[in-house]
Amino acid sequence: MSRIGKQPITIPSGVAIKKISDIEYHFKGPKGELTQKVHPEMIIEINDKEIIVKRPSDVQRHRALHGLTRALLANAVEGVHKGFEKKMQMWGLGYRAELKGRELVFQLGYSHPINYTPPEGIEVTVEKASAVDKNLISLIKVSGVDKQLVGMVADKIRSFKKPEPYLGKGIRYADEKVRRKAGKTGAK
Repeated sequence: MSRIGKQPITIPSGVAIKKISDIEYHFKGPKGELTQKVHPEMIIEINDKEIIVKRPSDVQRHRALHGLTRALLANAVEGVHKGFEKKMQMWGLGYRAELKGRELVFQLGYSHPINYTPPEGIEVTVEKASAVDKNLISLIKVSGVDKQLVGMVADKIRSFKKPEPYLGKGIRYADEKVRRKAGKTGAK
């Protein structure tokens, strides 16, 4: 039995779940609305207080889908109830990020600015960093109800200027550790 798949998902107060079809469920909560598709072979039982995911057989494919389906439904419940958030840091002298309406405008040392408009349902904020470190320029916060979409947007923003190992300049996740290299003078 899948350790993740056999755990029931508790439905917090304020979250409503509606079955649209055999493979599609609609979640509504205080943070927003979300529609999640699941595999048609999985058996999903919705009670008043919890969701239980069962598999039809013990075939390897069904065992894999069991945990996946439970995780997708649990992320949808948590997303509409609490929401998801990724914090990012921008390191580097002269790097800038500002919000113009819904569009993010980055100055990252290239000859041109990078404009990025996040998809619908994603909220992005940019804050100036405190004077803890002179190279830490901005804090970027990506939030929304869909965990997959929040992660994809954060990864897209990070891809504009990945952190480099010599000076540590670039855009990184707040909890990411950048492994630094010594450079030419350190080799002597």
